[in-house]
Amino acid sequence: MSRRRADSQGSLGPDDEVMPYSDDETDDELDASSEEEEPEAPPGAPHPEVEAKPTEMPWKVKANDRPYHHLPEFQKKVFLCIKKSRYSGNAIKTYKYNVLTFIPLNLYEQFKRVANLYFLALLILQIIPDITTLPWYTTLVPLVVVLGVTAIKDLVDDLARHRMDKEINNRKCEVLLENRFQETKWRNVEVGDVVRLKKNDFIPADILLLSSSNPNSLCYVETAELDGETNLKFKMGLRVTDERLQEERQLAQFDALIECEEPNNRLDKFTGAMLWQRERYPVNLDNMLLRGCKIRNTEECHGLVIFAGADTKIMRNSGKSRFKRTKIDELMNYMVYTIFVLLILVAAGLAIGHTFWYEEIGSKAWYLYDGKGQDASYRGFLSFWGYIIVLNTMVPISLYVSVEVIRLGQSKFINWDLQMYFSEKDTPAKARTTTLNEQLGQIEYIFSDKTGTLTQNIMQFKKCTIAGRTYGEPTTAEGVTLDRGRPVDWSWNRHADRKFQFMDHSLVACIRSRKDKDVTEFFKLLSLCHTVMVDNKDGELLYQAASPDEGALVTAARNFGYVFLSRTQDTITIRELEQETTYEMLALLDFNSDRKRMSIILKFPDGRIRLYCKGADTVIYERLSPNSRHKDTTQSALDDFANATLRTLCLCYKDISADEYNVWSRKHKDAQLAMVDRDDALDSVYEQIESNLMLIGATAIEDKLQDGVPETIATLAKADIKIWVLTGDKKETAENIGYSCSLLTDDMHIHYGEDVNQKLRTRQANRRNEPPTAHRGKKRLVQPFFTELGKNALIITGGWLNEILYEKKKKRRRLRLRRLGKRPPPSTPQDGQPMDDWEKEMRQIDFVDMACECEAVICCRVTPKQKANVVSLVKKYKKAVTLSIGDGANDVNMIKTADIGVGISGQEGMQAVMSSDYAFAQFRYLERLLLVHGRWSYIRMCKFLRFFFFKNFAFTLVHFWYSFFSGYSSQVAYEDWFITLYNLCYSSLPVLLVGLLDQDVNDKLSLKFPKLYLPGQQGTLFNYRNFFVSLFHGIFVSLIIFFIPYGAFLQTMGQDGEAPSDYQSFAVVTASSLIFTVNLQMSLDTSYWTFVNCFAVLGSIAIYFGIMFDIHSAGIHVIFPEYFKFTGAASNALRQPYLWLTIILTVGISLLPVICIQFLHKTIWPSVGDKVHRNRKKYELEMQQEEKKKPSAFQRGRRSRRSAYAFSHSRGYADLISSGRSIRRRPTARATPQDSIREVPQREAENI
Repeated sequence: MSRRRADSQGSLGPDDEVMPYSDDETDDELDASSEEEEPEAPPGAPHPEVEAKPTEMPWKVKANDRPYHHLPEFQKKVFLCIKKSRYSGNAIKTYKYNVLTFIPLNLYEQFKRVANLYFLALLILQIIPDITTLPWYTTLVPLVVVLGVTAIKDLVDDLARHRMDKEINNRKCEVLLENRFQETKWRNVEVGDVVRLKKNDFIPADILLLSSSNPNSLCYVETAELDGETNLKFKMGLRVTDERLQEERQLAQFDALIECEEPNNRLDKFTGAMLWQRERYPVNLDNMLLRGCKIRNTEECHGLVIFAGADTKIMRNSGKSRFKRTKIDELMNYMVYTIFVLLILVAAGLAIGHTFWYEEIGSKAWYLYDGKGQDASYRGFLSFWGYIIVLNTMVPISLYVSVEVIRLGQSKFINWDLQMYFSEKDTPAKARTTTLNEQLGQIEYIFSDKTGTLTQNIMQFKKCTIAGRTYGEPTTAEGVTLDRGRPVDWSWNRHADRKFQFMDHSLVACIRSRKDKDVTEFFKLLSLCHTVMVDNKDGELLYQAASPDEGALVTAARNFGYVFLSRTQDTITIRELEQETTYEMLALLDFNSDRKRMSIILKFPDGRIRLYCKGADTVIYERLSPNSRHKDTTQSALDDFANATLRTLCLCYKDISADEYNVWSRKHKDAQLAMVDRDDALDSVYEQIESNLMLIGATAIEDKLQDGVPETIATLAKADIKIWVLTGDKKETAENIGYSCSLLTDDMHIHYGEDVNQKLRTRQANRRNEPPTAHRGKKRLVQPFFTELGKNALIITGGWLNEILYEKKKKRRRLRLRRLGKRPPPSTPQDGQPMDDWEKEMRQIDFVDMACECEAVICCRVTPKQKANVVSLVKKYKKAVTLSIGDGANDVNMIKTADIGVGISGQEGMQAVMSSDYAFAQFRYLERLLLVHGRWSYIRMCKFLRFFFFKNFAFTLVHFWYSFFSGYSSQVAYEDWFITLYNLCYSSLPVLLVGLLDQDVNDKLSLKFPKLYLPGQQGTLFNYRNFFVSLFHGIFVSLIIFFIPYGAFLQTMGQDGEAPSDYQSFAVVTASSLIFTVNLQMSLDTSYWTFVNCFAVLGSIAIYFGIMFDIHSAGIHVIFPEYFKFTGAASNALRQPYLWLTIILTVGISLLPVICIQFLHKTIWPSVGDKVHRNRKKYELEMQQEEKKKPSAFQRGRRSRRSAYAFSHSRGYADLISSGRSIRRRPTARATPQDSIREVPQREAENI
């Protein structure tokens, strides 16, 4: 089935190959480009005078001169007259406290919480004798416990940050001080220092490479920390520094001045100049070693520190650290405010009641006279504050500390989960924050990086087609196809890579027999036509490729007996089975994104000249000779490979006569020497020779996904979680991976940038044609963008993203000028610019609405800042809970912007992990993190909060009912110590354990039924409705707990003839009824019973009675008569069977309606969770039977499309090889005029 495609080819829009840095440019570049792109003024308009300013490099670095950087001209004002150097130190700081600031700063942060401040105010009120109705310790004890527990948790978190900072800042490197290299810590490195780095060292700062132990100061770096890629990139020192700065003495005398751009976050650009010995030398990104990268395959190198610490590009890309709060946190705060309002209203009502009561009754009763002479209004005012104190437990002080304890426990469960432990790299899952766990159960959008997150960045040679025959399926040496085969034994080849697996034995047999010339040519081409560098270490060959694709092909040829051994500037040596052959390399025509192919022209030992070419089938088939065979069979095989989501590449050759080559060679040399449009001239010359090619076959490479990625994406989609891929990769590569991981399917209609832009322009034009009153200030129904039936997907590049969202720098410039009144707003819709900020915002809303209508969204060639912008747009306009997952420094901004940030750990790059909230080693663990831990955490927290509010309302409102019978006099209904210990000891443990351990279904059923995740996304388990249900439930229970004992105590006589209806006995009965009711109610709400839960419920009741009998004993009254006044109350009341009957009746009536409602709800209106829980035994049995059967392999979808190896291939080392800079210096006698031409390669910033 053919895939439908909204094509955007041939458009005049942005270049899909370019990484658009919308607003990351330096100021000088922004101003210059803005001036250049000003539109022409209308005829007759006056031309403003523009002052021509010379381009200045504002950042200056002097080598080996630390005092220079502290001169007054480099000082900046920090505060008032305090100044410091504009150059950052190299130490990084992520911690918040130190020894001196911990207590004051932590207390300040805690008292920013309204609840803590409220209780501090209460404590002050309780000290005032005329107001206090409760002893001061009833508030002080819980407040100290809450502040103490929170402070300890904050201290532990900050100590972990201290340790991490210390570990990084104390890494060692060698710095040139006092004319010799000395080992020093990273924190002591300064701008202008000359440092020496060795193999496998991390780079401590952004450094200008001066020299290295490799020829021409070549240095290989691994950028996994920046972009998650493990293939090596090369950097190179300037020729002048390479020749003059090899010795320590020479480096000590180095005194150059570097002038360059100011610190910025552009990973693909660096512009500067070096002034040394009255000469000026250009410096670019190829000469820079960036902090966070790692030195590889280079024994030693020297560099000059340009940017340090916070000024480095990796730190500039990290974005702002945002304080993240969960939706439940925000809701909880609003509910606390609601309780404040209720508290004030209730206290005011009771105070008014006391005023009237005192006027009518209190002032006339002689036995109530207290001699204070206060009038009724003043007594009512005091009563108001008295009730604020009495009813303060409506605002639960222990709520926040209980929430923190629950979150800490849930974080530990994530850390301890063995099913999220990656044994290959000994990497457990890690919850790096303890404040966001329940938010994991509410995720609606996931934003994922591609390289290193969805993929392993490992390419595997899987299949090939040679002369019309396809190889790669499990096959015997005789060619018999098998259902299951065994890997080929490579013992016959001493150079083979033992990790390489191939299942087709017939291809190996064919090669070793040497009967098929096409097969020989196929693997000879793979071993010769490439830009791979080789390093021979102790007899073992190590290949360094510009891209993992090329490395996989050369490794495949090596295993099949065609081993690439070495190369020089003009030769390449391979071993063909047992014979070593050297070919003369006449020309190397490198890959680029326009050509989508590469070629090599070789002179064979017998004098023949042959061109080998490999590239994308779309460009190769256009250049094939009419006499080329096997076109149709190869085309069919390519379709099959594409259906299996493999990345394909066509191989071909052409024999060239000596005369033809000589003519072409002259044209080639002329193009190499062209001073204008050299690249275009070379492409034109390459085009002439790459024609009439003969097809050999095609390769199929698998861009290896991480284990379980397609299954994880499919499961998360069933949970109604949408996944967007944001990557710096090219469009074709990203689209290919989209199909591989089942994010894209055949039945999707894919929309590209131009199609999207056209739809948005149409919507914008329609809106402009509406009258202004039709849309301003009025909420309109959103019209769908895609009216046709079927699924839609969006694939958009960073360039189109800027075009669509009006993020181009010239457009921002125009908006800025317009706001300043220097430019009139566009008067015609054809201008294509936003007419005002409102229109720009509506354009963004339209884009988000369109993207959210799609089943899948892939944004490719996007910058780190664009990734963060996309996330923030969805957060802003959809009010959705978002999660970002990535593994490199280019994902840090996105990770920090999302509500939840997840870092992939276990790779070399740990920058993303350090900025993340959660970290684990494999993408597939995200399924368990969300559907199990996230869902459980959300359910537990919601149940905990509902019950916590209920138990506090039921406890506190008894005072309210009691006030009607106590003259509204702020008298408490319970004993003082019961009020102090209720939330700390008597009712805290059962609800805390439910918040930690409860689960409606087990983890396997949670993964089997992803729809169980939906209530979290919808926020149905805790909202204002649930809050008011808890409020009314608490009101009902408090009514029962007060009025049944009150009625039972009226006109009652005990067994011994004494009336038990005294205040103290009444307080004991109501308190006992409350404890039984609250703990048993918690038992009814517990879904998952363990021994610990049972012990907590029974233990809480036992603790209550144990403490109560101790507090009411005569012994403690004798010691502290002022604080313990209920002497003998408990033993006197609880020996009466009548009062036990009262307690039983109270508890029964309190619980019976709840039991009935729960029964009816689960029977008549069961939720998905109720249904799964009811049938859990059946489902568990089914899963056990499924586990006994062997799981079938995941089947990828079938489709007809072209795969994308050649499109994704990055530019190789051709410039490096042909110029000889990577090869050991050759004798001058063999040098040619071409050797003296030193071109700095303009390398693309692939995948940054």
